[in-house]
Amino acid sequence: MPRYECRCRTCGDTFELSRPMAESAAPAACPAGHDDTVKLLSAVAVGGTANAPAPRAGGGGGGGCCGGGCCS
Repeated sequence: MPRYECRCRTCGDTFELSRPMAESAAPAACPAGHDDTVKLLSAVAVGGTANAPAPRAGGGGGGGCCGGGCCS
């Protein structure tokens, strides 16, 4: 279930909320009971190799710090 970060405009408290995506826009009260809250925009980092360059045919690289330039 997704987690949403919210901030209360009344007291300034920031809190997290777990709810289904279908309810992501529903109003949320802060833990202190205030109703004037806003959902914060969160950056999400996803790891993977989808954008990694393809290895060159025939080698020529090596590994390491500069494509093999400073590592033997």
